[in-house]
Amino acid sequence: MNYNQDNPSTIKIDKSKFTFVHFNNAMAEPKILTKESGYFKDAMIRFAKNRGSLICFFIILLLVLYAILAPVFSSYSISDKDGYYAYASPKCSLFKNTAFWDGCSSIEVNEQNFDYLNNIPGAVKKVYGKKTYNAANIPQDWYKIKVDDYAKVGWIKKLLTKEEYQAAKNYEETTGIQLFYPVIDRSKIKSPVYKNDQNAWFETDDHGFAIKDKDGNIKDIFLYDNTEGKNEIQYYISRMEGTQLETRVLYKEWYKYEKGKYASFLFGADNSGYDIFTRLAYGARLSLLLSICVAAINLFLGIIIGSLEGYYGGTFDLIAERIKEILYQVPSVILMTLFQLYFAKKLGPVFSMFFAFIFFGWIGTSSTVRAQFYRFKGQEYVMASRTLGAKDSRLIFRHIFPNAIGFIITTSVLTIPGVIFSEANLTYLGIVNLQSDTMSSVGTMLNGAQASLSTHPHCVFFPAAFISILLICFNEFGNGLRDAFNPSLRGSEK
Repeated sequence: MNYNQDNPSTIKIDKSKFTFVHFNNAMAEPKILTKESGYFKDAMIRFAKNRGSLICFFIILLLVLYAILAPVFSSYSISDKDGYYAYASPKCSLFKNTAFWDGCSSIEVNEQNFDYLNNIPGAVKKVYGKKTYNAANIPQDWYKIKVDDYAKVGWIKKLLTKEEYQAAKNYEETTGIQLFYPVIDRSKIKSPVYKNDQNAWFETDDHGFAIKDKDGNIKDIFLYDNTEGKNEIQYYISRMEGTQLETRVLYKEWYKYEKGKYASFLFGADNSGYDIFTRLAYGARLSLLLSICVAAINLFLGIIIGSLEGYYGGTFDLIAERIKEILYQVPSVILMTLFQLYFAKKLGPVFSMFFAFIFFGWIGTSSTVRAQFYRFKGQEYVMASRTLGAKDSRLIFRHIFPNAIGFIITTSVLTIPGVIFSEANLTYLGIVNLQSDTMSSVGTMLNGAQASLSTHPHCVFFPAAFISILLICFNEFGNGLRDAFNPSLRGSEK
């Protein structure tokens, strides 16, 4: 290369010093090797990295499966009711020989009640100890014992026809299991507390203390047949001119005779003798189905009204906002009460509550959609589409609405726990009554169990645990979706 500093234009460069970068190949950007990621796929990837929300999602899935499958596999139906097993403790066959979940409860009783329970087969499982207390300078023994809630029912009175009695006697002979026991001579019962009790088969004083012989054995007060020189124990009393027989049966074995199995409630029984495991599943079904339907309808109404408000604005937006403000100021409890008073008799409590939730439930969704439309309708890509002749429907559903879908999904998901919580509150307070043989709800179960919170906590524990876990997980799941569908938070989870 020759270079003259005084005359730069005289520079001469040899062409052989240059080579073409792309001589035979066309110019192009390097090929992207990774797969493309859409909006929803990218949101799901971010959601999967949120471990807390992901765990809550699987917990919700398990609770939904419980609500669907529990009644199918349960040995009890929603209408199965047994007053003899009211407040029975939870019992699981896997924990049969343990001190946990075995259908037993630990109580402290005085001497009269100890004698009463101790003479029922299998009622007293274990005696932890005995203490003596002085009440009005009178010493009295108290026992701390472990009681089987299923065996302590003991004997009951049963009226049977001769055919039913004979069939049960044949069962006794075939299986070797005793069903019938001697009937009690009521005239020998001194304590008024035990006057009609089939378990008071032993002699007591006026205060209910068992009378024992010198060897410590109690004396029975069975009814004997002394006619025609007989001295036989009676196992039944003829009633209604011989058409019915009054018998005394051990209920635990009689239950198996009738049902083909011993009573065993996995979550225990409530105050009416319903199986909590089955009733809770039906209550969960009702809560989930009601909340999903309400959320879906409110989502539809909210999207339509919010879209029209946000896109067109003006007079329609002004009128719609004033209507929403009026509806929003109406207390939900008063509204629910009015719906139950005027529509529950015609439509039923469930449909009445359903329409009450829809009456004002769409307001939150419509406000969210309206805000998103105001945010996006002034963007350049929307104005460009309008300039090219795009119709309003295309601008709304193809350009603006897809950008707001993330916030809308999050709002709809968070609506579900809100409806569940409101339904539980209304049924718990008694404003809505869903208690029947064919219907149940979590709030109704809590309402019926509140009186036995200190004595039978399992009646409250399982419904309260279910709704608490469900609401916590739904809120955490909704928060995870909110973060995942917000592109501005991309990368913050790392």
